[in-house]
Amino acid sequence: MSELPLSRTLCVLKILEQYSDETHPLTLQQIIALLREQYGLNAHRTTLTKDIEELSAYGVDIVKQQSTQNRYFIGSRVFEIPELRLLIDAIHSSKCLTPKKSEELIDKLTSLASVHQGKRLRERPLYTMVTKPKNEQIYYIIDTVNRAIELGKQIRFQYLEYQPDKTTVLRNDGEIYALSPYACMWNGDYYYVVGWTEKHRALTSFRVDRIASVPEITDVSILPPPKGVDPEEYSKTVFQMYSGPLATVQLQCRNDLMKTIIDRFGEDVEVIDHDETHFTVSVKVMLSPPFYGWLFEFGGKIRLVSPDIAIDIYKQMMESAFADL
Repeated sequence: MSELPLSRTLCVLKILEQYSDETHPLTLQQIIALLREQYGLNAHRTTLTKDIEELSAYGVDIVKQQSTQNRYFIGSRVFEIPELRLLIDAIHSSKCLTPKKSEELIDKLTSLASVHQGKRLRERPLYTMVTKPKNEQIYYIIDTVNRAIELGKQIRFQYLEYQPDKTTVLRNDGEIYALSPYACMWNGDYYYVVGWTEKHRALTSFRVDRIASVPEITDVSILPPPKGVDPEEYSKTVFQMYSGPLATVQLQCRNDLMKTIIDRFGEDVEVIDHDETHFTVSVKVMLSPPFYGWLFEFGGKIRLVSPDIAIDIYKQMMESAFADL
């Protein structure tokens, strides 16, 4: 079976996408040379002009710079350079993508620009303090978890934890976790699956990059969230995806910290009191170490005023922290 002949028009499109941009327009002669070099095709100026007109008629944004030698380049693309830069920076900063997966994704993104733009995107340094994970199966784990959510099926998996010597071992001697997955959530640059476990009778979360291998999708249907359990609300109350007893707390804050409260709890946060220097909000949170750590960051500018049980836990944590000093 003979191969189909190359479409010259499509080859012209490929050349313009790869080698042209606003600062690197191509003359007809340059396009002709690239056609011959890249695809072994010959073309004349007249036929090439018709190819460009045909591509423009099909909606390709080809900009023509008129001069003694007309020059052409791709105008608008699927992603503009600032958009690609933003996505590439996000990939660099992601704590759930391994170095290998990060590079593969960045290669795909830069291929959407011209070779000249792609070079600039890669040359611009980005300094981050991000530690990348080593679990190369993460793509397949995320895909499997999402398929289980779509199918409404439970998943089974083993979970990793670190030893003092920095090696990873299976948690609880290789225990198999059964989870009814409800959603995948991005929190603190990590990817989590949130769901219900019958063992703990609670909504909980697992970091995707610490799932040991691709989960098994079982034939068992997911258990619906118990009445009053809302996965979306869970994401608002949990700090760093660290579970704990749920409580409605009141926080007294300095007025200049309203932006901080809104960033953390949203614009619909309930303000129950305010004066010239402070305001008080009522929010639902999980009483976990990360929540108390978040409070401590503000050095008394955010005070926990109720309930007593939450205050008592805070005092106990402070006493424990100074016990051996």
